[in-house]
Amino acid sequence: MLNHCRRFLPTEGKKRIKALNREVGELVRSIIKKRQEEIKSGKASNDNLLGLLLESNMKGSQQDGMTIEDVIEECKLFYFAGQETTAVLLTWTMILLSMHPEWQVRAREEVLRVFGKNKPDFDGLSRLKIVTMILHEVLRLYPPLTYLPRHTYKTIKLGDVTYPPGVLLRMPILFLNHDPEIWGEDASEFNPERFAQGVSNACKNHQMGFFSFGGGPRICIGQNFGLIEAKMLFSAILQRFSFELSPSYAHAPLIVMTLVPQYGAPLMFRRL
Repeated sequence: MLNHCRRFLPTEGKKRIKALNREVGELVRSIIKKRQEEIKSGKASNDNLLGLLLESNMKGSQQDGMTIEDVIEECKLFYFAGQETTAVLLTWTMILLSMHPEWQVRAREEVLRVFGKNKPDFDGLSRLKIVTMILHEVLRLYPPLTYLPRHTYKTIKLGDVTYPPGVLLRMPILFLNHDPEIWGEDASEFNPERFAQGVSNACKNHQMGFFSFGGGPRICIGQNFGLIEAKMLFSAILQRFSFELSPSYAHAPLIVMTLVPQYGAPLMFRRL
């Protein structure tokens, strides 16, 4: 009973989260309503995810279709799981490369060697070994999602413990990513070289030690897209700017929905 009361204690933070969740829900609901009206009048094109989702839902049976609440949750999921996580990854990348300018120089040299001043393209992104190493190391040290929740749907045994159906398990990504037994004594240090031979060879003891995108059949479907998006944006920044941390920066990682710098990331840019 005590744990139940503590979980639902109406603190200021939880009330703020509830209010923001309601506000986001109403914003998405208004967008959905407008798009539904456009679809019914024949004015909308299904050239985006929301349009395709609503059109498919309107054509399906009422029994098999999604409710408006389901659509709202799907929209929130795609936004926070896609846009937010990539933005957080790029933010921490620029913070860490400001703290370790030698890696910023190496990354920029690679980008200019592959693309020059041309717009980054898909084929070139696959040749960015140093940039890929850096992004993986940033994901290890500051994963946007700090844990993965999973429910058991049947009796399952993990090690010496047997769990019945309906148990909520949380895989602590952040703690495992900083575990010296998995990553070595320098586990808390920024060292992209550990990924020089790929993700599967980066860990000391287990090739599945790095699972910032999850693993197995439930691995994040946006993993490849997210990394491509991050590489493209990061390459474009490196081509045009050098950057360093402002003296006002205070290092204070904070877990909200994602792992973010509590006081922001004030950076000073210099055009190249």
